[in-house]
Amino acid sequence: MKDLHFDNRFVEQLPADPDTKNARRQVHNACYSLVNPTPVSSPQLVSYASEAAALIDLSESDCNSGEFLQIMAGNSIAGGSQPYAMCYGGHQFGNWAGQLGDGRAINLGEVTNKSAQHWTLQLKGAGETPYSRTADGLAVLRSSIREYICSEAMHHLGVPTTRALCLLTTGEQVMRDIMYDGHPAAEPGAIVCRMAPSFIRFGNFQIFAARDQLTELRQLADFTIRHYFPHLLEQHSVGEPEIYAAWFAEVCGSTVSMIVDWMRVGFVHGVMNTDNMSIHGLTIDYGPYGWLDNFDPEWTPNTTDAQHRRYRYNQQPNIALWNLYQLANSLYPLIEDTKPLETALEQMQVDYQHQWRLMMAGKLGLEQYQHGDEMIFEKLEKLLAVIETDMTIFYRLLSEKTITGVEDLLEAYYRPEQITDRYRSDMASWLHSYQARLSDDSRPHRERLQAMQKVNPKYIFRNYLAQQAIDKSEQGDHSMVNELLQLVRQPYVEQPGMQQYAAKRPDWARSKVGCSMLSCSS
Repeated sequence: MKDLHFDNRFVEQLPADPDTKNARRQVHNACYSLVNPTPVSSPQLVSYASEAAALIDLSESDCNSGEFLQIMAGNSIAGGSQPYAMCYGGHQFGNWAGQLGDGRAINLGEVTNKSAQHWTLQLKGAGETPYSRTADGLAVLRSSIREYICSEAMHHLGVPTTRALCLLTTGEQVMRDIMYDGHPAAEPGAIVCRMAPSFIRFGNFQIFAARDQLTELRQLADFTIRHYFPHLLEQHSVGEPEIYAAWFAEVCGSTVSMIVDWMRVGFVHGVMNTDNMSIHGLTIDYGPYGWLDNFDPEWTPNTTDAQHRRYRYNQQPNIALWNLYQLANSLYPLIEDTKPLETALEQMQVDYQHQWRLMMAGKLGLEQYQHGDEMIFEKLEKLLAVIETDMTIFYRLLSEKTITGVEDLLEAYYRPEQITDRYRSDMASWLHSYQARLSDDSRPHRERLQAMQKVNPKYIFRNYLAQQAIDKSEQGDHSMVNELLQLVRQPYVEQPGMQQYAAKRPDWARSKVGCSMLSCSS
């Protein structure tokens, strides 16, 4: 751990909160507040991700050391580290919420690895900060397991994401009302160490624009461009309106790519507030997320969103656009011209349609997208939604063998008794059109299936699997956490002895808390 090199450029180059007391308050004209993690009584390491550790040059022995444990628990501060919590605002469920900030996340600082790459280390669940509002700044094992494994699962699926270095328990109990129904209970406390180039969000810029703190808005924008988009400096000068417009266009582009990957693997974020949108186009803040088991475009995993379903699966591209509009509004004072912002937003919509079509073509093994293929895509998605069809298993079956009829797809249906003669006929018609379209491609059958298996996962981190691991861990058995971490490292490859993890959601998980919908409680 002594080899970790912190450069703390966020703290050193951006305006600080002059008040160093760790007390809840409104923080003005500052990007962050200095705050140390709250020590815990008896931390224990549950798991660490070796791939994430390698990104900051940590070895297996480093991660198993007592020093590593104490630093990741917040009980000691690494040499050179300067912990802080960021100030940001955001729209939550479409409404401006004002100041939010890192209420239970504390950044240890920015680490530079041997390749001169920067990684910000952040402890989630490490105690109160000035932005904790009425919360305790802590996290429970339940939500921490979900964030830890899913971060790494998304990475190995090829989805842009923050990473997770390690998971540990604190030895303390935390009170949570898991379903917000007036029945709080004590749960095991935990901390996850998250990693990202930075944790800068749309909301970091929104808070300054909303308060008309334009000096700080410009400072943060210049800092972000200088360190994370330096290629723009080859074309534009710092402070020119054009550089902010070009940067915004790139944020639009990376956000589109992220959303297309969500749609590809059936991931639903569940809480796409603007403060949960990364400036790097990374999936961030794994709260009440979920994966489509049966293909339901209207599904959201978030109980808080159960009535309006703002953050449902098929709405995610539109919400990304809405969130980018809010970021554009915040950046307007730096540009003072709506035209380049509108152009970028219009291009974002064009790019999404283009990338979605390419993505769907890839899932179906088409060598190239052709005009008219969207009819095949749209008809398929309607068929998948007619009866309960497991999205992941359906596409994987297509990638493993030639499908001639419904009988070849029975493994993907939750309720085979729902299959009607009309459905059989409609699916047969679609399969006929699909096979005819495949005949237009020159790629050999075996090569096509291999390509399909690289984009259609065999294993996803289903909610019921997460809940099984949680149930065991809460009893002190963390073996399934590490088994699932190993599983998600190769989501596209057949893994001997792991077939049970590729199965449909069992009936008992339909309504079990944690397996169907989840609250924001963590």
